[in-house]
Amino acid sequence: MIVPPALIRVAIFGSTGSIGVQTLDVIRRHPDRFKVSILTAYNNADLLIQQALEFNADLVVIGKAEKYRQVKEALSGRETVVTAGITALEDAAEIDDYDIMIAAIVGYAGLKPTLKAVERGKKIGLANKETMVVAGALITQIAGATGSAILPVDSEHSAIFQCLVGEKLNKVEKLILTASGGPFRGKKNNELEQIRPSDALRHPNWDMGAKVTIDSASLMNKGLEMIEAKWLFNVHPDQIDAVIHPQSIIHSMVQFEDGSIKAQMGLPDMRLPIQYALSYPQRITGHFPRVDFEQYAQLSFEKIDGDTFKNFTLAKGALHMGGNMPCILNAANEIAVAAFLQYRIGFLEMSNIIESTLSKLPFMEVLTLDDYITCNCEARDVASSLIQKNATVSL
Repeated sequence: MIVPPALIRVAIFGSTGSIGVQTLDVIRRHPDRFKVSILTAYNNADLLIQQALEFNADLVVIGKAEKYRQVKEALSGRETVVTAGITALEDAAEIDDYDIMIAAIVGYAGLKPTLKAVERGKKIGLANKETMVVAGALITQIAGATGSAILPVDSEHSAIFQCLVGEKLNKVEKLILTASGGPFRGKKNNELEQIRPSDALRHPNWDMGAKVTIDSASLMNKGLEMIEAKWLFNVHPDQIDAVIHPQSIIHSMVQFEDGSIKAQMGLPDMRLPIQYALSYPQRITGHFPRVDFEQYAQLSFEKIDGDTFKNFTLAKGALHMGGNMPCILNAANEIAVAAFLQYRIGFLEMSNIIESTLSKLPFMEVLTLDDYITCNCEARDVASSLIQKNATVSL
């Protein structure tokens, strides 16, 4: 008699965002393997309610406390527990009633809940790259002590992870991240001066949230991924490279000391790395389109233009400096992206804000959690002040 495997209980932190919605689509297709345990969102109460009703979640957390009553009333009469507030997100991460957390809260806000789960020794499907960018040293140290397994969900890091399976005894020479190049590939500074948010939000290959899409357009996303790769795969910054690959079929590559290169390929669909993280170490049936190589007669590669896309260069600099520089970079970038989306600064001005913020705060090599929190707040204050001055001058 074949005994069916126990259902894997999934906690999705950031369930109403792009990654969260696609995670639920994977679970929807495999009800015999996965059970939704926890759903969290910050503001989108309507979608959170729909998800909770469909998947019969055990616990639902709405980060914006003002929306607690709406969610609570909509789920009344069910066994679902409803809580609210930022602290409730962290509390949810600490409970035992889930097997894997999909860490999909966008930006710095995802750090604390993920950290709480790592402290509990939980398995993490990490889609929130900022957690590693801001506090990679701390996260990896704690994960090593608690036995928390961190499985990358970003397509690039999932690709590297997959390429490394079975290669424990072999020395890695280089990790090569691929980038689509975004909507402005090949353009120069003079062509980017009048870029509007609506232009930058048109990604050629991927369907992502607004913040990540802007990061992709500025190539900051690739720089952040390089920083994340350092911590995920325990390599030196000199062992990490990135290249433009417009077709987005090869998601990343690993070069070994003998010169051979392994690449992971597939159509640009985030459900693939999400499903791999959920089911690892098994591969299960994927209900997604397959690559038709007749449609991709050529796979091409280009060097990243770090002069035009200065955010990428700034991120590489922060990667090599280490310490609190990635934390400052991330904080300034989040403020700059928000200002750009609000039409307060231009596309190229984001780099100026980030560079100035990096230059105004002192370097710290070793940080505690409190240091990271303080550094993040100070960098946001500096970046916000610079944007305000910029707006005043423009007036």
